[in-house]
Amino acid sequence: MSPAPSKRHQRVSRKLAAMLDVTAEPAGLIVYKAIDLRLKADRVVIPDLVVADTDEEGSVVEASEVRLVCEIVSPSNAIADRVLKMQLYAMAGIPAYLLVETEATTPLLRLFVLHGEHYVLAAEAGPGGHLRTSEPLPLEISVAGLA
Repeated sequence: MSPAPSKRHQRVSRKLAAMLDVTAEPAGLIVYKAIDLRLKADRVVIPDLVVADTDEEGSVVEASEVRLVCEIVSPSNAIADRVLKMQLYAMAGIPAYLLVETEATTPLLRLFVLHGEHYVLAAEAGPGGHLRTSEPLPLEISVAGLA
């Protein structure tokens, strides 16, 4: 059994989910926290947040239903969040990956979008900033609101 995320990690996750919900819900999308995400038949992961276009019953979201996946970097899992998971999500064809760095006092947000088989940095926001984008879904996230 894995230990629960830190209190700060959980606070950022809750606030970010609420911010994502503001733009996801009007677009017919659902925000899920810590749900099973099937990347392929034999690989299931549990990202911090997922924005998907499904609200069917069950406990698993399929990669093909996901518009955005988000990981909040944990010190114990940093390499996996920054490298391994990014590669796995790209191979599964998930259009966008939001990486939230929380080591500093104020979070740093990096949004990557799928370009071919790899993610490329599309937007970034640090202290006092806002992450704004219209693709692959409309987003406006206040970095200060996550602190």
